[in-house]
Amino acid sequence: MIKRELYLSKIRPFYNSDLIKVLIGIRRCGKSVILRQIMEDLIASGNKREQIIYTNFEDLEYAKIQNELDLHQYIKTRVIENQKTYLFFDEIQDVKNFEKAINSFRATMNVSIFITGSNGKLLSGELATHLSGRYISFRIMPFCFREVCAIRGIDASQASENDFMDYLTWGGMPQRFQFSSDEETKVYLNDLYSSVVLRDIIQRSKIKDVDLLNRIIEYLAATPSQIFSAVSISGYFESVNRKISTETLYNYLEHIIASLIFSKAGRYDIRGKRILTKMDKYYLTDLGLGKIKNTGFKIELGALLENIVYNELLVRGYEVYVGKTVKGEIDFLAINGDKKEYFQVAYLLADDSVIQREFSAYQDVQDNYPKYVLSMDRFDFSRDGIIHKNIIDFLLESY
Repeated sequence: MIKRELYLSKIRPFYNSDLIKVLIGIRRCGKSVILRQIMEDLIASGNKREQIIYTNFEDLEYAKIQNELDLHQYIKTRVIENQKTYLFFDEIQDVKNFEKAINSFRATMNVSIFITGSNGKLLSGELATHLSGRYISFRIMPFCFREVCAIRGIDASQASENDFMDYLTWGGMPQRFQFSSDEETKVYLNDLYSSVVLRDIIQRSKIKDVDLLNRIIEYLAATPSQIFSAVSISGYFESVNRKISTETLYNYLEHIIASLIFSKAGRYDIRGKRILTKMDKYYLTDLGLGKIKNTGFKIELGALLENIVYNELLVRGYEVYVGKTVKGEIDFLAINGDKKEYFQVAYLLADDSVIQREFSAYQDVQDNYPKYVLSMDRFDFSRDGIIHKNIIDFLLESY
């Protein structure tokens, strides 16, 4: 397994901070591996193994820890007095009231705390209620294309379009690279999908209509990068003889997003500098899951490329929005602190009309932040201060 330095470099400055380090990401995206790599870092820097306590709540060994009191008692017997202890809690979300125990550890013990979870409500619910301002979160994603090349031993300068198309088709879930055939990969991804849906949506959110849930996910997987509207999806369900209320639809969407199988990009009014509350876009966290859930819809390659770029921007630490202009929209406005960048994504700039469409999207944007057009073209179409890049080169660049 490769060292996931993209994340470790961001987490490392907080190793000894009293802020709780929260790693959040879809099931099996590699959070546990990152925890182990953090532990290796700590030992390499002179800490003793007995200073590190690791608890994986998916391991039956810890099934007896059901609530905050069980957790507190367990850790209390393990912590060594008069020395720093590093607490690692993997998939903690199913321990009832865990946040109360975490807050107690932070307040009364000489500890540094790391936790992982596979549900987005970990941040909006449990932690936000009791630990507001006392934690820092890191979104963990499946392998980006640069990591895929590393795990396959492909030099970045030698990565081919075939390598990229494999990634575009089957995604970057770390364990899928253990399999050599498409059939084995399909079996693994189907198992992963079932795990996410069963454990992180149906059981946790007490979903009753499993068929409806699957159909909504299939619809989202078949329409990546499209502006979502309740009207369009209601029309789809009518075509398959199902009726769904807007309230039910949005309730199910909330649970789907919480499972982290999709991410939601809100719209940002560039001129008014405000986040809008309607017409969001939904992007698959891993395109391999879209491959197995697409039951015959034809998806444009440009939409998949847009999805890949969206995920890459998340990996780079940006907040990502769909940019609304006076006359249209820009695919992405990416914000990281004071840093802003704009991105248009296309498959190929095949003729003058396509070039005009992509570059003219910026004509109403009057600021001086970097503006990019990304496509599969190798010829450099940069003009008027707008930078054109090949998508593969963009994904492999250092930053």
